[in-house]
Amino acid sequence: MANIKSQIKRNKQNVVARERNKAVKSELRTRTKNAVAAIGTENEETALRAAIKRIDKAAAKGVIHRNQAANKKSGLMKRIATAKSDA
Repeated sequence: MANIKSQIKRNKQNVVARERNKAVKSELRTRTKNAVAAIGTENEETALRAAIKRIDKAAAKGVIHRNQAANKKSGLMKRIATAKSDA
């Protein structure tokens, strides 16, 4: 454990930020899965919009890098396009 007061505070802040980031990343995975599962249903477009919105928000907040956000959106769109063509 650190002896310096500012480092003790920084360690506490890191714990809070880590939990927040973990929750955001978990929500990204959940929204992506929901968007893929909603293909062919009436709420397909809303699920896709929600997933893309969350990915953009995570990139804006700095939870994920903007290039990773672009890759996630691209991959999601590819998965949806292939699923639509198969169905």
